[in-house]
Amino acid sequence: INNHISPHKLTLSGTLRSPKINFHPPFLMLMPVPLDVESEGVVTIIPQEQSRIRLKLPELELADGTRTCPFAVQFPEGQDIVLSSDGTAKELICRISFRSSKPMSFLGEMLFIDQEEN
Repeated sequence: INNHISPHKLTLSGTLRSPKINFHPPFLMLMPVPLDVESEGVVTIIPQEQSRIRLKLPELELADGTRTCPFAVQFPEGQDIVLSSDGTAKELICRISFRSSKPMSFLGEMLFIDQEEN
């Protein structure tokens, strides 16, 4: 003030919480089915933070070179993670289904992504 510089010290503290989601079961194995028959599994998402979840599905390449995504996903109760008054998040149900008119198998990852791209 009045052209005098007086030192001020500002101390900040906080807790960095990284996003975290747990899954039950930790992996999903869909049963083999005849062509054009749907196979479905259910995953429970157990979130630790409030967010909105989306799923990036893999695109598969068939023997003839065409690409397809034989998976479908439904969140029957919505994709928004909501925290309760005690700070806990409600579990989300995710239904993942597979159907193909051509023979194929897949072993890989499906990416669950929050609104901040984590």
